[in-house]
Amino acid sequence: MATGRPATIYDVAALAKLSIATVSRVLQGTGPVSEKARARVGQAAAELNYVPLRAARSLAVQRHEAHGLVLPDLSGPFYGDLLMGYERWAGEHGQSVVLTVTHGNADPRRTVRDLAGRVDGIVVHGNALDLGTIQELRKAGVPLVLVAHPPVTGCDSVRTESLSSAEKLTGRLLDAGRKNLVFVGDPASSYDVSERYAGFAKAHESRGEVAPEPIRVELTEVAGRGVAEDMLQGDRPGGLVCANDELGLAVLTTLRGGGIDVPKDVVVTGWDDVMAARYVSPGLSTVRQPMAELGQLAAQRLHERVTGERTRARNDVLATELVLRDSCGTSGAEEQ
Repeated sequence: MATGRPATIYDVAALAKLSIATVSRVLQGTGPVSEKARARVGQAAAELNYVPLRAARSLAVQRHEAHGLVLPDLSGPFYGDLLMGYERWAGEHGQSVVLTVTHGNADPRRTVRDLAGRVDGIVVHGNALDLGTIQELRKAGVPLVLVAHPPVTGCDSVRTESLSSAEKLTGRLLDAGRKNLVFVGDPASSYDVSERYAGFAKAHESRGEVAPEPIRVELTEVAGRGVAEDMLQGDRPGGLVCANDELGLAVLTTLRGGGIDVPKDVVVTGWDDVMAARYVSPGLSTVRQPMAELGQLAAQRLHERVTGERTRARNDVLATELVLRDSCGTSGAEEQ
């Protein structure tokens, strides 16, 4: 049913063989609609790559002057700097930001399709959306920027470097004589975490060792505390390389509360360099990500695509920096 123009609600109604009123109720979530009708509308909209108000975005005079920012969650200390960087750049360039969180959302696909009709383009962070939904938005002509996500054809992507820094950090611990290191965090949870574990494994492999399987937990304070409590009751590894600072801080404080000397008995590292990492005792060794810069760059890249300043997709990778503090036991200086 390709016509060379964006699909409209009339096209959806025709393909679904339903009235405009019924299709409208399904798309807007208003009024009683049967599950059968809802399924037919959903299938027709997917086949047509229909996005509400898509046609309006094609006219520069009708641009919304708004960006959509889709995040998986807002909990923990990670997102603050990213949001501040994004908001600052967008505000300076006259763009408002519409924020959507998909964690706990019963139908994130529908929510984001609706969002696409109210903004000029969308930034998606990590695993906030599945690949199928991302591809659907791209085919519908929605300008997209992916943050902390593997590159997707036709979309801009912005991320920070992970593999090399994780390899360097792990290698430093191994070369300092630390044995039985364990990676804490689930590589399947995000692209960044998978890259960090890959760097962890590569450091072992380059020294003729086999990296152990990771402790697959969520990147939360509660999960970190649970890992440490298990260690207090059982076998204790020589070090924990945590996928983020939230895990690292929870592990460190729980171990110390249980009488374990960090770093003498166990070394602990994190990732992100959140503010608390420099104020705990001992200071948490970590990897600093330029989160504010990441947010600013994502906003800039989306603006370039929305305005037509740039039409070809690009992939940006920002450098990260090892920050060695006392928790890793390999540096006498606060930072190096």
